[in-house]
Amino acid sequence: QVQLVESGGGLVQAGGSLRLSCARSGRTFSTLAFITYSMAWFRQAPGKEREFVACVSGRDGDTVYADSVRGRFTISRDSSEKMVYLQMNSLTPDDTAVYYCAARRYFIGSTLPNEYDYWGQGTQVTVAS
Repeated sequence: QVQLVESGGGLVQAGGSLRLSCARSGRTFSTLAFITYSMAWFRQAPGKEREFVACVSGRDGDTVYADSVRGRFTISRDSSEKMVYLQMNSLTPDDTAVYYCAARRYFIGSTLPNEYDYWGQGTQVTVAS
């Protein structure tokens, strides 16, 4: 089993920055050596569906971003692959949401929430205008 714990959310003024962190614990690798975890961030605003923000693939570290955050947000992971980060710059009130970390038992990331196997509890990000 894999556990994900997010941190770093909070209240920030428009134009400001936040860095979210996601710590992964538990079993991290399948018995198949080439399969590792891809990680992603999703967000959900009140009254809206959960939406993809960014992902990083497990094998080669390729990243994908939603159009709404490309150029402002950066997803990264550490060498141990137990931490993944989301650096968020130039925040706007439209970025206000609960941000969720997700892990997928496959080396290629996905933009679809139902393709992720594990989820964190979420961290609130509020951007004031």
